[in-house]
Amino acid sequence: MSWLMFTLTSGRRWPSAFTKLTRSYQSADGGAGKMAADWLSSSEREQLLLELRATGWVEVEDRDALYKELHFKTFNQVQITLSTHDCGGLSKKDVRLAKFIDKVALSL
Repeated sequence: MSWLMFTLTSGRRWPSAFTKLTRSYQSADGGAGKMAADWLSSSEREQLLLELRATGWVEVEDRDALYKELHFKTFNQVQITLSTHDCGGLSKKDVRLAKFIDKVALSL
């Protein structure tokens, strides 16, 4: 399972899109059979990583993971590393989450 933690300054609210996605992301976790369906084929991996590299994501050199550093006006930086332990590396869930993070970051 991928783990990512965000903190929110008091008095602020999460964007509704973030709340909806985190609920569906948590409920879609399923069992090992479902996890196998989340593995990336080599052709999927190449295409999806090409798209993510264009938005600033980079592959972590010594492990199968994605990394991005975000900067916002309200706080200095957010460093995010995505990987799925159950798959032993990147999964479709990591790619979906990376795309969602990009979408939310653009809306802030």
